Amino acid sequence: MSQSPHPIQGGNAFARFFAHEAAGGIVLAIAAVLALVISNSGWREAYAAFTRIQGTVDIGGLVVLSKPLLLWVNDLWMAVFFFLVGLEIKREFVEGELASRKQAILPAAAALGGMVVPAAIYALINLGDPVALRGWAIPAATDIAFAIGIVMLLGSRVPTSLKVFLTAVAIIDDLGAIVVIALFYTDNLSLGMLAGAGLGSLVLLLLNRSGVRRADVYILVGLVIWVCVLKSGIHATLAGVVTALAIPMRDAHDQPLAGALEHGLHPWVAFLVLPMFAFANAGVSLQGMSLGSLLEPIPLGIAAGLVLGKTVGVFGAAWLMVRSGLATAPAGATTRQFIGVCMLCGIGFTMSLFIGGLAFQGLAADFEAKLKLGVLGGSVIAGLLGTLVLWRKTSPG
Repeated sequence: MSQSPHPIQGGNAFARFFAHEAAGGIVLAIAAVLALVISNSGWREAYAAFTRIQGTVDIGGLVVLSKPLLLWVNDLWMAVFFFLVGLEIKREFVEGELASRKQAILPAAAALGGMVVPAAIYALINLGDPVALRGWAIPAATDIAFAIGIVMLLGSRVPTSLKVFLTAVAIIDDLGAIVVIALFYTDNLSLGMLAGAGLGSLVLLLLNRSGVRRADVYILVGLVIWVCVLKSGIHATLAGVVTALAIPMRDAHDQPLAGALEHGLHPWVAFLVLPMFAFANAGVSLQGMSLGSLLEPIPLGIAAGLVLGKTVGVFGAAWLMVRSGLATAPAGATTRQFIGVCMLCGIGFTMSLFIGGLAFQGLAADFEAKLKLGVLGGSVIAGLLGTLVLWRKTSPG
């Protein structure tokens, strides 16, 4: 790819963001490996019992919610993660790297290509199996914590412009995942609860339009929306996004509001929420499995989508945008470095496991094992390949 100037603004903010993501990615990896080790040791039953610990919300003798720990993590804790994602999306589109069409078009096209191609590869490999096809969106996701963690560990081998590109692609990718979850991964809808969630969303809009600048008011309404969405059949984490998008950028004293929330929440998500999700979801017994197990349709479709589909989709779409003159390539980056970063987009992990859990919810444990095998295998391969490509340092040109 040819290089064109690509001014990078907000360097300090991005430096702080990358620092959090790099450290968070390491903690996330440790949590995932720990879950994998424990679930294949003599502690496997204790691990399973831990994920089944029942948590109940009881108000005056009335049981409002009762769920095992795994579902509390996936429904409530991940709603906090999606709340942070919503804040990041809003910041980037309002005043960040995606605020202008010229800045947004390259990562937007790359993110779209990086969702469509992996989904198509998975679907082709699993044609003829309608149950397996429910997982078509699993390899369409990028795990920003792991990906950014790797590029930060590689240091100057990855130009800052590519780090910004990767972050923008992952953020838009998250937005795409939110849309996919809302449209395709819902249970039987409860119209009454859906109406309640819609009314809560309208309240958020009215609060925003009337100039309310207190985050706690929005969060309180957001909790009500979360309960309604949880009981409506649409996945509850979407309430986090809706709430985040309604929060004003600045408070009554013209000080950052959404940004301050994002800054304060980021360490909690990076070092508690996502590692807990990884620990609760990454445990899979490898007993009876071999390398051949990775070649079964579901894990193969996921792994091929992440490793091959993400690289081809992200790089191919970006290349078309640059060749057509609609976008400019990130400054100071060689084609090899660009391809290496596109490979890192194939690290799906958190979002892939999350979407897979929705796709195969209620099915046999065999589907869960295949899901985890495909996601873990594909993510590791994509991470290793991307790292190897980026490791050799060369001058741009």
